Amino acid sequence: MRMDIDNFTELSRRLDTTGIDFDAFRSQPLDESVLRCLRYMHDVELHTVCYLRDLLVTSAHRDPEITAFLTMWNMEEYWHGEAIGNVLAAHGEAAKRERLVPMRQRLQWKDRVAPILHSLGSSIVGESFISMHMTWGAVNEWTTQVAYSRLIVKAQHPVLTDLLKRIMKQEGRHIDFYASQADQRLEGNRRAQWMTRNALKRLWAPVGTTVMPASEVGHMTRFLFDGTEGLAAAKRIDAKVDQLPGLHGLDLLQREVRRIATAVVFDLHEAQVNRRAAPATGTSQGHPHDRTDGAEGHADAA
Repeated sequence: MRMDIDNFTELSRRLDTTGIDFDAFRSQPLDESVLRCLRYMHDVELHTVCYLRDLLVTSAHRDPEITAFLTMWNMEEYWHGEAIGNVLAAHGEAAKRERLVPMRQRLQWKDRVAPILHSLGSSIVGESFISMHMTWGAVNEWTTQVAYSRLIVKAQHPVLTDLLKRIMKQEGRHIDFYASQADQRLEGNRRAQWMTRNALKRLWAPVGTTVMPASEVGHMTRFLFDGTEGLAAAKRIDAKVDQLPGLHGLDLLQREVRRIATAVVFDLHEAQVNRRAAPATGTSQGHPHDRTDGAEGHADAA
């Protein structure tokens, strides 16, 4: 079903945070594991303008319907990041520009080459590149929506629940656009299906992977998609991807959950091996900077 872009632009607006008591986080602070997820979400939401930059150097800029959507999408995502920044600030943490400046400085060459690679890829692939981007966007929006939903369950904080549900309502409209565009552009186009399938299979990773440290990507994935409920959420996303033309059976999110879980097991095993191989020092309880202590702390945080 084709989305009415005029209706979408009319409804797009700054996130309404009226009545959200951000000061409540001072007396009822969130757990560190939840805050760690919110830092990630804050940074990725406010990095949306850079994703927009990368898209506009491709052939997507010639489609007025896509550019109308992207303009409003970027605006709404900006206010999502600002609202999450208010939660971080209530915990006495750096937020908004104070966090963005060092983050973008850290990216260095990655940020500089991203638009070049997108432009080159679009020139080589042609119109199928837009199909790939719309599908990629749908997968990322589905994942983001479920991540917010899972964080609500994990945090069990009424004020955060209210805020995230408001964000999710707008994200749902973003999903509608991306998913409808992906379905229309893939339907009956074998070339676009083949290229999109291979791109997702070889290159897709959770949104934020290219801008956030691997440790934070791992924490987000493990914290939100662990256990029976987390796996069920991952399966629901993969089932949505299955419904797009030519993309059945990719199991994108389940693959990433398994990969990251395996990486954690390997890291813990390596730490144990290193500890056994290291010469004994200090007391029998171990040195405070022992490698195993760090690995255990990492596992607990996840």
